[in-house]
Amino acid sequence: MKSFERLVLAYLKNITGHLLDPLQFAYQANSSAFNTIIPTLLQTKLTQLSVPSSICQWITSFLTDRHQLVKLGKFTSYSRTTSTGAPQGCVLSPLLFSNDCTSTDPSVKLLKFADDTTVIGLIQDGDESVYRQEIEQLAACCSLNNQELNTLKTVEMIVDFRRNTPALPPLTIMNSTVPTVESFRFLGTTIFQDLKWDTHIDSIIKKAQQRLYFLRQLKRKFNLPQELLTQLYSAVIESVLCTSITVWLGSATKSDIRRLQRTAERITGASLPTLQELYTSRPCV
Repeated sequence: MKSFERLVLAYLKNITGHLLDPLQFAYQANSSAFNTIIPTLLQTKLTQLSVPSSICQWITSFLTDRHQLVKLGKFTSYSRTTSTGAPQGCVLSPLLFSNDCTSTDPSVKLLKFADDTTVIGLIQDGDESVYRQEIEQLAACCSLNNQELNTLKTVEMIVDFRRNTPALPPLTIMNSTVPTVESFRFLGTTIFQDLKWDTHIDSIIKKAQQRLYFLRQLKRKFNLPQELLTQLYSAVIESVLCTSITVWLGSATKSDIRRLQRTAERITGASLPTLQELYTSRPCV
């Protein structure tokens, strides 16, 4: 089934790809998002996107009257039938969830990552009206498409480099006041409102040091060979250091990270590439 889903996914992307923003990332959470998809509404939207009726009908059939059960060891639950939502882990689910809520003004960007959404607004001359209208339209769109905005996980961060920053009225979504924060964790990257990366760099170094401790214990207790230790370093430590490296590397204090890598070299007994070498030799996310 997943093989056929991948074929359908590639076909849908060819049709709808030009309608999607190439930078699909986000920070606004929906509650149990994939469970909110209504197949009939989805079929209507896919038809409006010029998806052939045969594909629309297949997707509707795929999501309707699904039999589900839970099996744990030798125990099996009763089977239940559901006609709402898309299965978690389904190849098509993220694309099917992406609805047609789009920004109507060039000064506001609406970006998505699976079931998360962020609104980026450029406010000029103190006029927030367009930005706030887009927020209201997003809330209305979610309500229309049976989606529940998780306002408890929604935050607002203001980036303003003026010396005298005026106080702005709080943002409200569905009668809930959205808290204003100085920083937030954005897909694994900590973004601070001054757009400096000290907080994020400290965070990843701390995480890497914690994992370095376990690498040291593995060598001491199990005397793992150099090749395996190097592979473990690459998988659990280097992967952390490379996260969002294209954003923060220029602001990093090289000595701190190099000191961490030298410690790893003593543990593994192998020469390890520097972050600059990793940055230039392969794409990092």
